[in-house]
Amino acid sequence: MSDKRVQLTNKEEEIMRVFWNNGPLFVKEILEFLPEPKPHVNTVSTVVRVLEGKGYVGHEKVGGSYRYHALLEKDSYRKSTLRDMLRNYFDNSLKNMVSALVEEEDLSGDDIKEFIDIIEKRK
Repeated sequence: MSDKRVQLTNKEEEIMRVFWNNGPLFVKEILEFLPEPKPHVNTVSTVVRVLEGKGYVGHEKVGGSYRYHALLEKDSYRKSTLRDMLRNYFDNSLKNMVSALVEEEDLSGDDIKEFIDIIEKRK
C-alpha cells in the first residue's frame, strides 16, 4: 500500500479497526464488534465494498459468501494519518504538535518524562 491514500471516513475507520483487531470476517461477523446502535447489515456491506474499492480490504470466497480481510496495515495507516495531521494542523512542526499535546491534554509529569526518555533514546 503506497503512502498516497484516500482519506477514510469515521465509519470506514471503525470497520478497519474491527479487521485490525479481529482478523478476517464475514460481514455479519463485523456487526458483532460494532457498538450499539448497530448499523444494518446492508450498510456494513456497502462500507466494506467501498473499502475494497479503495484497496484497503480484500476478500476470499468461502462457500457462497465472502470473507473480508484488511490489506492496509494498521501501522501504515497510523503513520500516514500522523503525517497528515502534522502537515495540516501543526505546520509540519513536531515541536508544535508535542506542545499542543502537553498544553491541551493534561499530561502528567510522568507522561512528559516518558516523552523525554523516548526522544533521548532516538538521539
